Amino acid sequence: MLQQERHNQILAKLNLEGQVRVKDLSQDFHVTEDCIRKDLTILEKAHKLKRIHGGATQIRTNLHTINVNERKGVRVEEKKRIAQKAIEFIKPGTTVFLGVSTVTLEIAKLIYQRNLNITAVTNMIDIMNIFTQDCVTQIFFLGGALNNAKDGFIGSFTIDQIKKFKFDLAFIGVVGIDIHEGKVTTYHVDDGITKKEVIHSSKSCYMVAELEKFHLDGNFVFADIGDFTGYIGESMPDEETCKKLKDFGLEVI
Repeated sequence: MLQQERHNQILAKLNLEGQVRVKDLSQDFHVTEDCIRKDLTILEKAHKLKRIHGGATQIRTNLHTINVNERKGVRVEEKKRIAQKAIEFIKPGTTVFLGVSTVTLEIAKLIYQRNLNITAVTNMIDIMNIFTQDCVTQIFFLGGALNNAKDGFIGSFTIDQIKKFKFDLAFIGVVGIDIHEGKVTTYHVDDGITKKEVIHSSKSCYMVAELEKFHLDGNFVFADIGDFTGYIGESMPDEETCKKLKDFGLEVI
């Protein structure tokens, strides 16, 4: 087997499994472990994987785009497609939580445009501002400690208010989704703890996130993938990602 072909197969295996081991690759390709280590070194220098003890893992990115104004103009069409899917889950008379996210902001715009007869609860300032005009939607705004991005409220005071609700449905944005580790991340501890309480207080809770989030990481793990009811993206993930999400018990939209 040529070196390039071996490299392609290593990357394909890494894409499916998230992590590869030198010992296993040596056996799979019938070459020495030293040969595999050289392969991994070459691929790491090409920024295609990250070396770890005994093997390699996928490269995941932390963009640190914390401020909402940095995110509003990014992947707008994808966010609108997600919102169009999410709005179909909202039934008249239900109580819906909309977390701090540029995707939930698009959902809120549709709720307002359609004048839905629901109760909407949010801790995001931009969402609250949408409902300053006449609308049949009843809006509850949760206060607390202003987050670092200055776009919403989080922390213990916010959590105390969340605990008083039983949401029929919740939509939460995320920073990263790691299907191999089964973890969901955000940037800050207080934000993560607030999101966790929303999950506990909801009958159904959906991750609303672009497909790119499967390759990104935050700094704080706030939930297991299996804590959610489902995932809503701008389009269907690849077959392997769909399978893993369904294995966690999620509905994939």
